[in-house]
Amino acid sequence: MADDSFNTPETGDNPVAAAAGSADATDPTDPIDAVRELEEIPSVEVISRAAVMLLSAAAERLGLADEDPETSPRRDLDEARRLITALAGLITASAEYLGVHAAPLRDGLQSLQKAFREASAVPDAPGQGPGEKYTGPVH
Repeated sequence: MADDSFNTPETGDNPVAAAAGSADATDPTDPIDAVRELEEIPSVEVISRAAVMLLSAAAERLGLADEDPETSPRRDLDEARRLITALAGLITASAEYLGVHAAPLRDGLQSLQKAFREASAVPDAPGQGPGEKYTGPVH
């Protein structure tokens, strides 16, 4: 016997309508509701949220969340390099869309780049640090 769970009198053969349920009840764990919420968020906010997540993750990997970054168990400079580079690419590629959000994000990025340089046993040459191929040298 075939599973006919998607076919209800209200939705017929439409599994999307069946998953959506009633219009006034939303479930944040439901992928359909999550998509509906994402489509209402302006692109600048999505980009900014992604940038803040990368900023936070890079700071964690630099050990900046701990009292003594040098002894932080979360410190991982290789991971921090990747996150900072991804953040630099995102900010550089989307700067024209970020408007007033661009400057604080650039400042945060530059702070991370400087913190990375300070944390490195052998600092990268100017222009060779994480994200510097997108931002230019950070001194």
